[in-house]
Amino acid sequence: MTEKISDRFQFGCLPTAIGSMPHIDPDEACSVVREYLPDIPAWPQLPGRSPKESMYVQFSEGFPGIVIDGGKVHVEPSADFDAGLEQVYVDCEEGNPAKYGVSAEYAAGLHCFLSQGERRGIVKGQIIGPISWGLTVTDQAGMAVLYDETLAEVMAKFLGLKAAWQENALRRISPNTVIFVDEPYLVSLGSAFVSIPGEKVTALLEEVLQGIEGLKGVHCCGYTDWALLLNSTVDILSFDAYNYASSLSAYTEEVKAFLERKGTIAWGIVPNDEEALAKESVSSLSDRLGEAIAPFTRNGISFRQILRQALLTPSCGLAGLSTGAAGKALELVADLSNGIRKKYTV
Repeated sequence: MTEKISDRFQFGCLPTAIGSMPHIDPDEACSVVREYLPDIPAWPQLPGRSPKESMYVQFSEGFPGIVIDGGKVHVEPSADFDAGLEQVYVDCEEGNPAKYGVSAEYAAGLHCFLSQGERRGIVKGQIIGPISWGLTVTDQAGMAVLYDETLAEVMAKFLGLKAAWQENALRRISPNTVIFVDEPYLVSLGSAFVSIPGEKVTALLEEVLQGIEGLKGVHCCGYTDWALLLNSTVDILSFDAYNYASSLSAYTEEVKAFLERKGTIAWGIVPNDEEALAKESVSSLSDRLGEAIAPFTRNGISFRQILRQALLTPSCGLAGLSTGAAGKALELVADLSNGIRKKYTV
């Protein structure tokens, strides 16, 4: 078995980002990322640059029968539709992600990031998850493809191939990669509007995760069934600790088991809301992080273990901020990380 980064590396509260940035110019976005996140830079998604960079559209490129109309995506079967679906199965079975790239038209930030040459350390990427993509993309009748058994299965395999292609691309600049599967729609599980059995969620998510050989994480920015993710094969659980810290504290035993198997928690402790951001400092965020961690230490998890097995991030993507505020958010993440690492020698 190939050795994972987690087998020989503990993040120790290093900072990284979720992905999206408000910039239009990919060079400018990459420059900000390089400045504040030198240890684990994340390529910037730039939805303000083009609707094609919306995370729901960005990874649709090449799906059989896909029709992209502005920011909306649907599947429209064509003459070779069934053959296209079958090819996804074949390529997944054969481990052939080469045809599943994301072009510069859909991800200018990724290609700018890749063009900047070899890096030491770790690089981070991200991809939309199957639940969120499956609930957003529809068939011709307007029904989410997640509810079509065939399309849902192909969609998960397709995203797994996209993730594998991205990981291979990132490994050209660093052998150590982290890929987050972004799942904002997991907050809808169990609601009156989304009826999906937990076992289906797990199966589709694991299908995508199988495409990732390096470290794999899942990001969700609200309340969800954290046990479902903590008991999966993910190495990193990323959540909005600024707004929803209490939601994870209800899963102390699952978190303990997750950490015991060398899992990492990415604490999204810096807000991605401009008004909230203006009120925060390194000191106030350090206090807030301590409050978020306290329920776990009260239940027998070592504070230092949590810090050793932690990443620090913004609460979610930064595309909704001004460019100046986005830079400030990353600066706060970096400064908070530096302060904690010095204080606790993690």
